Amino acid sequence: MILAFSLADIVQIPFGWLLHWLYQFTDNYGLAMIIFAIVVQTVLLPMRAKSKKSMMKMSRLTPMVQKIQARYADDPQKQNEAMNQLYKEEGVSMTGGCLWSFIPMLILFPLFAVIRQPITYILMESAENAQLIVDTIKGINPALFSGNAYYEQVTAAQAISTYAAELKAAIPDLSEATLAGINFSFLGINLGSIPQFNVFAWEAWNWANIGLFLIPVISAASQVLNMWISQKLNNSVVTNEKGVHDEEAAKKSQQNQSTQMMMWMMPLMSLWIGFTVSAGLSLYWFIGGIYSMISDAIMTKRFRKIYDAEDAVRLQRAMELDAIEAEKERIRAERRAANPEGQTQNTSKKKLQKKLQLEEEAAKAAAAREYAARKGVIIDEKTEEVTVMSGIPSRPYCKGRNYDPNRYSNTTEE
Repeated sequence: MILAFSLADIVQIPFGWLLHWLYQFTDNYGLAMIIFAIVVQTVLLPMRAKSKKSMMKMSRLTPMVQKIQARYADDPQKQNEAMNQLYKEEGVSMTGGCLWSFIPMLILFPLFAVIRQPITYILMESAENAQLIVDTIKGINPALFSGNAYYEQVTAAQAISTYAAELKAAIPDLSEATLAGINFSFLGINLGSIPQFNVFAWEAWNWANIGLFLIPVISAASQVLNMWISQKLNNSVVTNEKGVHDEEAAKKSQQNQSTQMMMWMMPLMSLWIGFTVSAGLSLYWFIGGIYSMISDAIMTKRFRKIYDAEDAVRLQRAMELDAIEAEKERIRAERRAANPEGQTQNTSKKKLQKKLQLEEEAAKAAAAREYAARKGVIIDEKTEEVTVMSGIPSRPYCKGRNYDPNRYSNTTEE
């Protein structure tokens, strides 16, 4: 018994009991399926909320990611390092969004088994009895099972009440509740039937067939609308490093392009599946999509308050830095206006002293010449050739410690 237990039973057993109880409570398969879809989506809501928050965090960093990609376009290693550093600083998990999106998918796959096996999970018959019921009805009327063999229990569940006597004879331990079968009628539509494309034929022009046709079509359309709204909401939080919304970066983001592709692929796949399985599954998808659309809008509004506060701080910091830079530029402009030729003054103390000394000596020489001229004295200004021992005219006495004036002179004694 323990070995027969599988991981799928963790999902199938509790949700199977839930669907069984809802059907017993409502006595209507369609209404039970609607409530079942709402309960399932509510259970998955915390995981979807974590995934939504992580995706919104990544979306709002799109402009900064694009700058990093452009800066390190030729160096993938540095690009990855810079992006990881950005995500670390912003508290974004690279695997968090994917992980929380993946978990609901793991739950949904075994969940479909609950929907496609109503004899097992709604009527609470064992797997052996469920298979005997299918085989018995198939032996009596094999034409009923011309559809997808994966959903044979749905087909058989509709015919149980019709062949109750034969089933009671073949399987004596069947209860009266099981022999009553399942009522798949909902608003005049048989949710146990598979939608057909021949709805526009005159003989099929009735509400039962039209409603059956519309369920997968409306389900696929709601998914398109859901993805479109989700994309718009995600793009609304894309901000640059200053905390200002960047619509252009949002349009060019890789996530936006992937969403646009998924916007048509997933609904088209859902539409195709909707015309190969019973309408009850499409009804489940439709209700789940409406629930997801409403909850996404609520979560986006809630998370945007958090991100708007962060963007406000970022914008305030950017404005302060801009104000500091503007003040620096104003000071530089004033300096350029005061000194348009760009001349710089020599502020060296020693050079200023030397300059003052030369100016003073020049002034004294000029005064001496002026005084001599008044006295009628002629000053013979001869320029004497000065031998600079150091070889540097401006520093004639820099001899050094090892200076020897007789190093290269002839010192031969007579």
